[in-house]
Amino acid sequence: MVVVFDEATRSSAQRLVGMALDEDLRDVGDITSLSTIAADLSASVNIVARESGVISGGAIVPIVLEQLNAAVEVRIDVPDGDAVQPGTVIASLSGNVRSLLTAERTILNFMIHLSGVASRTAQFVREVNGTKAVILDTRKTFPGYRLLHKYAVRCGGGHNHRMGLFDGILIKDNHLAARGDRNVGSAVASARTFLASRGDSIPIEIEVDTLDQLRFALVEHPEIVLLDNMSIQQLEESIRLRDQLSASTLLEASGGISLETVGAIARTGVDRISIGGLTHSATALDLGFDWPW
Repeated sequence: MVVVFDEATRSSAQRLVGMALDEDLRDVGDITSLSTIAADLSASVNIVARESGVISGGAIVPIVLEQLNAAVEVRIDVPDGDAVQPGTVIASLSGNVRSLLTAERTILNFMIHLSGVASRTAQFVREVNGTKAVILDTRKTFPGYRLLHKYAVRCGGGHNHRMGLFDGILIKDNHLAARGDRNVGSAVASARTFLASRGDSIPIEIEVDTLDQLRFALVEHPEIVLLDNMSIQQLEESIRLRDQLSASTLLEASGGISLETVGAIARTGVDRISIGGLTHSATALDLGFDWPW
């Protein structure tokens, strides 16, 4: 799989790497390596998978080394987005041992976390294979990690929901409550008027949790309706309503979705399934540095 590590994501990674190295080194440096390792000692070390999963974060390895001004050569054997088994060599780093030791934890921190997100996403993607449903992330990301988390989701075969509040309208229950008007159709109409006044063509999505709300929403033909915490029966009825009232509207299931339930949800015919747990609850993938001694 080829996953683009674009300039915006690279810039985000550079900022986070800078913060990580500052936490480790301040203006002093790696005093353990400085005090115990000869300045001219060189070696090669492999980054190795300890368990099965999908890799993400290899693109950050050279960024860490660049910021350390490390005299280290990098060979990437497994590109981001590829699956690995225990014992797979992901990358090989050759050069100054002090630099390699200083970089080790920062490199692994990024890679085990992002590979965990990619691996978790890949599990959900496998469960919906053979349906038309795509797996989406949410805005439930760590501060500063939005672009990296969404990159890792793509590495796992998932798709990105809106990046933030700026690039997509999603009218949720709290918006409706704050309006003092539970009429979901009215909220969609207000959003349409706002976008027209700006000459924008941003998609409009609205969250509903009942079939009655869905009916009112579909009258206004939003691009997407998010079906929150609905049962399988409700999802199936939602498909029928959508097909009758607004065939172009995409339906997105969300809320409490697990690996055990996502397959059945996908088989109802929904177009999209969004899962906050891809990013906020992913378990780190076990990776390590294998040294020659």
